[in-house]
Amino acid sequence: MDTNFFEIFTLVTGLIFLVLEIRQSNWMWLMQFLSSAAAIVSFVAGGLYASAGLNAYYVVMAVVGLYQWRKDARIADGQMDSGTESLHLRRPGWKVWLVSTAVMLAGTTALFFLLRLMGDSMSVADAAVTVLSGIATWWLAKSYPQQWLLWVVADVVSAWLCFSQGMIPMTILYAIYAISAIYGYIHWVRKGKYID
Repeated sequence: MDTNFFEIFTLVTGLIFLVLEIRQSNWMWLMQFLSSAAAIVSFVAGGLYASAGLNAYYVVMAVVGLYQWRKDARIADGQMDSGTESLHLRRPGWKVWLVSTAVMLAGTTALFFLLRLMGDSMSVADAAVTVLSGIATWWLAKSYPQQWLLWVVADVVSAWLCFSQGMIPMTILYAIYAISAIYGYIHWVRKGKYID
């Protein structure tokens, strides 16, 4: 199956998603939905099954994230002066860090063994990036600015995975994601307002 169309579609919608994510626009969730649906096809064809499953998770999280961000925006509107434009942020507490670490360790280990059984060509990296990206997406839905730091790591590994499978448009997308995640973190910290 020629997945070049799906890879290019994922690249274009993924870049739009990224710009909207940095600006904390609710429209980013629609772009995530479209980009992730196309990425599923590309990753299945490339034999990266965990990455395909991760993108199915992104499709679901697009709905969850839109709900959470709309709710947070209403809270932020009540706390900010009229006419003030600001990003709404939350702080991850120690429980979030503890649970996320436990999920990372247990999830990566379990997924590694499952992927090996399925014949995943890059099971260790695919498992680790899948679990880390799942955690980062949950943190994004909660508006934790530290989610950007998780994305830097996940995107660098994803770019390497895609490159190793000859998926050049996807490699470009993840390389741009990694660089933009650094900017996104700085932007959110400078412009954001904590609502908790």
